[in-house]
Amino acid sequence: MNPKVEETAIPAKSKIAEDIPGAYFYDCYQTPFDHAGISAMQIYMNTFARTPAWVNALMGVRNRVVGLFGLKNLGGMKALNKNNPADAYKPGDRAGIFSLVYKSDEEVILCDSDKHLDVKVSVSKQTRDGLPYIAVTTVVHVHNTLGRVYMFFVGPAHKVIAPAVLARA
Repeated sequence: MNPKVEETAIPAKSKIAEDIPGAYFYDCYQTPFDHAGISAMQIYMNTFARTPAWVNALMGVRNRVVGLFGLKNLGGMKALNKNNPADAYKPGDRAGIFSLVYKSDEEVILCDSDKHLDVKVSVSKQTRDGLPYIAVTTVVHVHNTLGRVYMFFVGPAHKVIAPAVLARA
């Protein structure tokens, strides 16, 4: 894992901060990143397209296991349409394993919903003490016992996966 990636508070001015009340799980990781001239959507696309192979392998295992419980197969983290430019994506469009729900130059929020939970992921451009960085925030709202059981296993794994993906930004 890249030592420059660190867990942090959710940026107070980010749009996804509105989704924190009532969340079952949330976290945020940041890394220094010169984001001048790059949209948050492009940063999302570049970062998730570089997902480590071992994370995609874990997604494959996840997809096989959750299928036994009638949950969605999300595919792999790298499943982005490389022919679709970042500025072409609009809310409602599928972007990899998630659907885009909010888009500005400074932040994108993507989500996936299933019968057990709703998950939202934000990629936001931030500046602190004059230094640019990006923050990746995940917020999960569970719907039932299956969602809580799912998060029992996925929550700890997420604490390893999210920084590993962000390290590739």
